[in-house]
Amino acid sequence: MRLVFVTQALDPEHGSLAQTLDLVDALAARTDELVVLARESRASALPANVTVRTFDASSKLGRGLAFERAFASTRADAVLVHMVPTFLVLAAPLAKVRRTPLLLWYTHWNASRSLRLATALCDAALSVDRRSFPLDSPKARGIGHAIDVETFSGEPAAAHDGPLRLLWIGRYAPWKGLPTLLDALELAFAGGLDATVELRGAELTDAERAHRRALEATVSASRALSERVQFAPAVPRAEIPAVLRAADVVVSPVEPVAGATLDKAVYEAAACARPVVSSNPALEGFLDDLPLQVRVPPRDPRALARALLDVAAAPSAARADTGAELRRRVVEGHSLDSWADAVIGTVAGLQSRHG
Repeated sequence: MRLVFVTQALDPEHGSLAQTLDLVDALAARTDELVVLARESRASALPANVTVRTFDASSKLGRGLAFERAFASTRADAVLVHMVPTFLVLAAPLAKVRRTPLLLWYTHWNASRSLRLATALCDAALSVDRRSFPLDSPKARGIGHAIDVETFSGEPAAAHDGPLRLLWIGRYAPWKGLPTLLDALELAFAGGLDATVELRGAELTDAERAHRRALEATVSASRALSERVQFAPAVPRAEIPAVLRAADVVVSPVEPVAGATLDKAVYEAAACARPVVSSNPALEGFLDDLPLQVRVPPRDPRALARALLDVAAAPSAARADTGAELRRRVVEGHSLDSWADAVIGTVAGLQSRHG
């Protein structure tokens, strides 16, 4: 099988797209030839059957034309576009002429005009599950997150003396719910929570940088927070598993947005056998029926504070059992191998339909 994979960047140091290299490795292992079209590439040591072609340019029009030229030079049994619907729209005319199946991977809340057009043009829209694809379309298929469960792994956190180690990790986007987390921590500390909190986030936009400055101001103005909450540097992706394993509990206080967002940081923490306390309604099921109650209502600092106090007061064995069960769920339904197998299986089904 020959597959074209379209993405923004191949860069192990990229703040949000470093995982794309995992996807490339997994797809390469299941194809005869994989051609990656990317705006930029800083990747090295790719599998032997992977060819990378870049199409960056100084203007949007120039990038579009460069992409069209790069895509026209490829031949494939299918095309998988990663997270950027505009790329699929640009590829569609030639792909339709060639009768090449078009697949879109998209997991975000933003139902943009380009996404609506790409959904109309694609043959299959893949996402973590139907709730993480923001349009109601019969083409949408849930195939799980692509978590490298060999890299993101670990034993449940062992009992230790001292404060509970809480961790938040992600991007400083406003919808991540960090103001709610800080309000909850104020309440929980007043209620006797003995914990340290580490915030590790990337800032990729001006809005995210401004949001972090506002959060830092909130922490500085509170004695309880400033003594216990630390803003730590963002870490390269290769170091994230160790950061997760150093925590006792991971917190994900995301807010409801236009569509469900199934943050891969939650699944990576779970793969490392760490309990995750989250307000994400899209995690219903994944975070239910566990030894500890870890799912709370969104935008509710009091409920989040109570959950943190309960998790801290629980026996360490209950936290360990919760982490172990979450890892089992990731391995079963959200591993890199299961994701890649689902992509290839979808391609095979579309090929048979296209004849």
